[in-house]
Amino acid sequence: MAKNPSRLICAGALLERRLCTAAAATEPEEVVAQAASRSVKQPRLYRRLSALGATGGSVADTLNEYINEGRVVTHRELTTYIKELRKYHKFQHALEIMEWMENRKMFFIYADYALRLDLLSKTKGLAAAEDYFNNLLPSAKTLPTYGSLLNCYCKENMEEKALALFEEMDGMNFASTSLAFNNIMSLFMRFGKPEKVPPLVDEMKKRSISPNTRVLEELKRENEDKLNWMTYSNLAVIYVKARLFEKAKLALKKLEEEMGSHDRVAYHILISLYAGTNDLNEVNRVWNSLKSAFPKTTNMSYLKMFQALITLNDLNGFQICFEEWKSSCSSFDVRLTNFAIRAFLGWGMIKDAESTLHWAVKRSSGPFFTALDMFMAHYLKDRKIDMALRYMEEAASEVKNNEWQPAPKRVTAFFKYFEEEKDVEGAEKFCKILKNFGGLDSNAYRLLLQTYVATGRTSPEMQKRMREDDIEMDSELGDLLRSVCPE
Repeated sequence: MAKNPSRLICAGALLERRLCTAAAATEPEEVVAQAASRSVKQPRLYRRLSALGATGGSVADTLNEYINEGRVVTHRELTTYIKELRKYHKFQHALEIMEWMENRKMFFIYADYALRLDLLSKTKGLAAAEDYFNNLLPSAKTLPTYGSLLNCYCKENMEEKALALFEEMDGMNFASTSLAFNNIMSLFMRFGKPEKVPPLVDEMKKRSISPNTRVLEELKRENEDKLNWMTYSNLAVIYVKARLFEKAKLALKKLEEEMGSHDRVAYHILISLYAGTNDLNEVNRVWNSLKSAFPKTTNMSYLKMFQALITLNDLNGFQICFEEWKSSCSSFDVRLTNFAIRAFLGWGMIKDAESTLHWAVKRSSGPFFTALDMFMAHYLKDRKIDMALRYMEEAASEVKNNEWQPAPKRVTAFFKYFEEEKDVEGAEKFCKILKNFGGLDSNAYRLLLQTYVATGRTSPEMQKRMREDDIEMDSELGDLLRSVCPE
């Protein structure tokens, strides 16, 4: 097929994007054009390069011969050929093309440096790739070249170097794509550390990096004979986090095949992960299998089932399971009643939550600070301050030796209500409750003073009270105090 002569002109407008060799440039333009217009068909360049393994020729000779025929080869074409040769594991020939390009002073883009580093690792070893990277100009040490070196370390199972480089990349904001994370995940999987993969997926989600699970699929196929049920569990966790529920279920089926029939932990994991896929039927199936496999259902098993049913918002199923536990449990576990109270409050079933607390008080001497705090939070949210204070007082009556104090966010929520309602009396009542168990600190006084300021009220005795309570002053407290207790 005749070639278009305009393709062969090495004019200045083409130099920026289509790189000619010096040999082609020195030929007179009319000679080049004549050579290109010959009707004799010449084999395509890639066909010649890919045949070198059989013909025994060299890459440089083949390229030079092509140029001497009056042809032009572009950077884009050569890069395509390099990637094709690499795909078919003809790494040496691919590297020789890059060396020929460098000898001809062809301009390299950042991806080219990364590509050459990879080829060096495959043909001359990791040390040669490291030397190449270390000798690059700072401007060429970009995300592609760092990523290529990280890939080399991971492929060679050099965990220490890979993690150190990943940390360095993270510090340079280069760990911003799924590729770097996939390399580290692959490394952990090969080293039999699948438990380290889910935290990486969590970190990717925090950075809005979409998990690419292709690498995990490949590793699963490559290491099928080495995978145990824990590995499938970790794979399922990754798929659930990525919301790839069908793949998660396939991993869970493999988990069931690998686990022993009397491995209670495996059953717990199945229940939790099937809940993560929103599959209530599978949760119930595994739950029934667990109860059939063991003569006694433990509190921990009930706890896992409670969590699953709450996740799936299965009110009826939860009530049945909770009543079953209440009627059969031989040892009381406050965690289960706390889960039940939280669930009932979340569903707006206040009477059920209260009756659960009353039942727990009859079964155990407590303490029940966590449950009481949940009631406080619920009533504060509904702005029923009398009920919230009632549960605060009940919690205060149980405190011994300062074993509990309300969380700072709960204290702040109480005072926020008093400030918004301009309720100084309520704030003072709350302070008395706090003082009963040593919770009246500088933060509580700051919030109390803010309530006074919001209402425009003053308190001549406030400075004396704070001094008696050994409150350490700072500039903010001092300013508030001067507003509430003017001299």
